[in-house]
Amino acid sequence: MGFYIVQFLTGLSDASALFLVACGLSLIFGVSRIVNLAHGSFYMVGAYLAYYLIEYFPHGAVSFWAGILLAALFVGVIGLLVETLLLRRLYRAPELFILFATFGIVLIIQDLSRWQFGAEDLLGQQAPGLAGSINIMGTLLPQYDLVLIIIAPLILVGLWFLLNRTRWGILVRAATADREMSDALGVNQTWLFTSVFFLGSVLAGLGGAIQLPKGGADLLMDLNIIAAAFVVVVVGGMGSIPGAYLAAVIIGELSSFGVLVFPESTLVLMFLVMAVVLVIRPYGLLGKAEAEEHAASETAESVLQPASKKIKLMGLALLLLILLMPAFVDAFSLVLMTEIALFALASMSLYFMMGPGGMVSFGHAAFFGGGAYAAALIVHYTQSPMEVAILFAPLLVGLLALIIGWFCVRLSGVYLAMLTLAFAQICWSIVFQWGTITGGDDGILSIWPAEWASEKIVFYYLTMVLCIGGILVLRHFIFTPFGFTMRACRDSALRVDSIGINLRRHQWFAFALAGGFAGLAGSIYVFSKGSVFPDEMAIPRSFDFLFMVLLGGVETLFGPIAGSAAFTWLHDEISRIDFWQLILGCIFIILVVAFPRGIAGSIHNRLGKYFEDGNDLRST
Repeated sequence: MGFYIVQFLTGLSDASALFLVACGLSLIFGVSRIVNLAHGSFYMVGAYLAYYLIEYFPHGAVSFWAGILLAALFVGVIGLLVETLLLRRLYRAPELFILFATFGIVLIIQDLSRWQFGAEDLLGQQAPGLAGSINIMGTLLPQYDLVLIIIAPLILVGLWFLLNRTRWGILVRAATADREMSDALGVNQTWLFTSVFFLGSVLAGLGGAIQLPKGGADLLMDLNIIAAAFVVVVVGGMGSIPGAYLAAVIIGELSSFGVLVFPESTLVLMFLVMAVVLVIRPYGLLGKAEAEEHAASETAESVLQPASKKIKLMGLALLLLILLMPAFVDAFSLVLMTEIALFALASMSLYFMMGPGGMVSFGHAAFFGGGAYAAALIVHYTQSPMEVAILFAPLLVGLLALIIGWFCVRLSGVYLAMLTLAFAQICWSIVFQWGTITGGDDGILSIWPAEWASEKIVFYYLTMVLCIGGILVLRHFIFTPFGFTMRACRDSALRVDSIGINLRRHQWFAFALAGGFAGLAGSIYVFSKGSVFPDEMAIPRSFDFLFMVLLGGVETLFGPIAGSAAFTWLHDEISRIDFWQLILGCIFIILVVAFPRGIAGSIHNRLGKYFEDGNDLRST
């Protein structure tokens, strides 16, 4: 009995640090609608700063807790600088571009932390007076776990008092409920956003600092915590602090006891919980339906039009350049161009969902990696030729997208995006843990092109034909009656419902179509690499595609192509340099600030009039 009591208390302890990070994230999103990927970086910096501050002060209980609090405040100051110097300039940009900017901050903080704190993991000292354990019916529980269990409810009560019994809290709740109305009533949005971001950053830093005696500090903390924090926020309900605590406790306890029943479930359990909750309660356990301005599509754009004659001539010239490229570039450049084309098709399929479809996905790698694994498994187990694998893999992935999409299209906004992430993680855990079939972490090797396509130039042309053909097919769909109906569903769900259009059916078909074309890109990709690993279905790959679309711009059909080319080229060139993440992050931030509508969208705004011929550059 004592063992299970200790497991329960351990689950509560793990939930405490998770709650501190999640409640800050929920608070920031509730007011500013910022999906802050850098929140995990603030958590990591909090742990590192606490370690050095505690080491600097004379050892003792007072200095220990003073170091924890000072670390949290220092992180709050860092968050304050990030908000005032960068994010404040982007509040008028599409919300997803702010997400892109916070990803740049993640890269910058990652390399700065490596430079300042070193690459070695740091083990924090035990809290003075709390280094021992308590014997509960024969099972030991660390005393520090009890402190964490107490701290989280105290923070919850303090936040409740702050939000419900102070004027500042009333303004925060008003902005959370209806940001536009609070602005119209004269609330200083700039001051409010800054103060909320500061408090949220302090809570993230406190979460990292307070777990130091249990987990130490390392450079992987940011990525390890941010996914879990988003899950807690979404399960509890976006903007709900009590919901975040409830969700953190549920996930903490399920993880604590789940490892006893299904040890392999720890990799995916919280995403299973999120998927189940969102299917049953689309707005989380204690969340509410988003206000109308929040529920509207974040990717609403200008009216897309067929390409003008000038644009068609430019496209023809680009196509000719692609066909002639093998004559004047080296073999490595052909490989890079092949990768750009594959990512362009995958990004275009994501754009098809995001732009005309109005559905943001955080889990598109499930279909790209699914296509790669489907092709590899077909070749590996049936000894089928490459042509058969490339034919059937997209069909199988399209069926997978049809199943996943049936659940996802019932949601909207961030909830839809997070549900796609949950399904993607479930798919990733299957290929990662089902080692007897998929090879697990070792992947599937020796998946090479057919003999006739084994030459780099031949495979280059094969890739270009399939990828360019896929992009043109997706473009064609956008200008069909289905495409116009899909955009109508994006722009006004209420209006299309009132005239008898089945909103979910159109979104469902668009979801499956996008998944199938991403699977096509993945099925070619596996033959270009000769192998496939679970990383192709992991969260970073999904965000790569999302950032490619945002970098290129969601207002143009050429945006995904431009974004994939820029992203892939930059990553290839800069990754050879020391502290390449710092450089890449700075470039991303500069691009977001200089081109708030993406590369292609900004070019249209500045040079579009020179390409007009009754139409405009948005069609390219």
